[in-house]
Amino acid sequence: MRCCKIQRIFCRLKILLKKFIKLFLFFGAYDRMLNKIEIIRRTMYMPNLKYKRVLLKLSGEAIGGKEGRGVDAETLGKICDEIKKMVDLGVEVAIVVGGGNFWRGRYGHQMERTTSDYMGMLATTMNGLALQDSLEARGLATRLQTAIEMRQIAEPYIRRKATKHLEKGRVVIFACGTGNPFFTTDTAAALRSAEIEAEVILLAKTIDGVYSADPKENKNATKYDEITYLDILNQDLKVMDSTATSLCRDNQIPLIVFGISEPENMVKIIKGEKIGTYIK
Repeated sequence: MRCCKIQRIFCRLKILLKKFIKLFLFFGAYDRMLNKIEIIRRTMYMPNLKYKRVLLKLSGEAIGGKEGRGVDAETLGKICDEIKKMVDLGVEVAIVVGGGNFWRGRYGHQMERTTSDYMGMLATTMNGLALQDSLEARGLATRLQTAIEMRQIAEPYIRRKATKHLEKGRVVIFACGTGNPFFTTDTAAALRSAEIEAEVILLAKTIDGVYSADPKENKNATKYDEITYLDILNQDLKVMDSTATSLCRDNQIPLIVFGISEPENMVKIIKGEKIGTYIK
């Protein structure tokens, strides 16, 4: 008699387990279906857009506002408003953020270069967290990925995960540069852009493009509407460091340098308007 009761209990547990598995599979399929619908919905907005997946390179100074130090909430908010407009249009946005508003390698000239560079990587993580918070306050889904593992606050960088996040409409923020000393965040932007197959790098600057000389020091400096990577290397124009420039050139990644202070510039660029300097 007791054995029969135990057998009935096991039978009921088996039935419940089967129902649970079916329910689990249903919700898994439902979730996948929603993801596919979201991708289709986002694609419907894209025919009028020139770029559908972009990588935005933000310097630490851009986040620091007029002083170029710390995090200026008003400036950060304006940048995030522009990013939201791009995402709302269906553009997949990845961001590489610098850390110059907190720390630059050149500040640590009296310490070992690797130590100084690792401090800079931590600075980019602080900026990444600030960006993430500001974007999520505007209703955007985000993921912060770091090249150095710090799982309590961010995901480790995994290329396949990053591309999946982008496909689902999430803004992916890359921090810690490449994770290696002696490489700038410009190089990280070129590398991540190649890895996620971004169509263009948007390089946000305090000036509105590439000039033949520093326009702040030379009033006769000429602005370029279009220029090649080879010309940048030959003329030693300080757009990006030579490693990043060569990486973009070798992988045929176009780059647009534009002024971050002008509203709507990012949206205008993805719609195909000629803003700033186009580098190919």
